[in-house]
Amino acid sequence: MLILIAAPYRSGTNDDPAKMAANLKVLEAPSHALFQAGHVPMIGEWVALPIWHAAGGKTVGDALYEEIFHPVAGRLLALCDAVLRFPGASKGADNDVRIARERGIPVYERLEDVPGCAAFATRAIPA
Repeated sequence: MLILIAAPYRSGTNDDPAKMAANLKVLEAPSHALFQAGHVPMIGEWVALPIWHAAGGKTVGDALYEEIFHPVAGRLLALCDAVLRFPGASKGADNDVRIARERGIPVYERLEDVPGCAAFATRAIPA
């Protein structure tokens, strides 16, 4: 399955680049386990960041940022087979879950509940 990993990225960071980078590491943490189980992990920021930079993005939260980041996740969800939602307050991740549920896409809240991932979960749970 192509699985969108959803968790806080910008939320709670006050747009601090170091905090956002740390949040991206949390988002990336289960990617190897998903891959080992035969899935393809996907994170919206992996797609949105290069698009934003190519478009001339300079300031997190500017109009261009808002124009790109959440719509990218919506478009990705048209291709994804599931969502893995980790804890933490996040309007973006909550929106991903809402869209997924509206489209009948499964939403998992624990890595070990994703088919085939139970054996790999203990090594990849975000802190």
